[in-house]
Amino acid sequence: MTAASTLHDVFIDELRDAYDAEKQLTRALPKLAKAATSPDLRNAFEKHLEETRGHVTRLEHVFESIDETARSKHCDGIAGIVEEGRSMIGEDVEATTRDACLVAAGQRAEHYEIAAYGTLVGWARAMGHVEAADLLQQTLDEEKAADRTLTALAEDGINQDAAELAHTEEHAPQPVRFGRTSMKTRGRR
Repeated sequence: MTAASTLHDVFIDELRDAYDAEKQLTRALPKLAKAATSPDLRNAFEKHLEETRGHVTRLEHVFESIDETARSKHCDGIAGIVEEGRSMIGEDVEATTRDACLVAAGQRAEHYEIAAYGTLVGWARAMGHVEAADLLQQTLDEEKAADRTLTALAEDGINQDAAELAHTEEHAPQPVRFGRTSMKTRGRR
């Protein structure tokens, strides 16, 4: 981008960034699905993988609708998020804890995409790119739905299962000690 770039130029640049992000996610989502032990979480990742493949195609239509060539520009933001997800997969943690971490990784990606597509929709509408805006809005709606699905999975059991494991006898938090007394007995002399 140059100092004299227009909103249209920045819009194209951001479309290319989103195009690359979606392609990166088509490679990352199968790994998240494979690492998930919760069948519902695995299914959510697999479903969103199919949607993400559709996002790639939809972005190609967006480029066509504004007479631009569909090209990628490396998306550093999603690359970092994907790398964080990859490192979570490799962590030596119990399966339910890994699932909670995978939900977190998925939501980081969704939130990034929600921000990106929200901006793209607004810019497309402002510039009168009605078809592009409608196509981008479809993707934005799907990203929001994927985030809601992950939130529901987390709230409906995955996070609680991981939290319960964290508080078993083996993993129970130890009382903090101050001098000779613990927090439990402090003040009861």
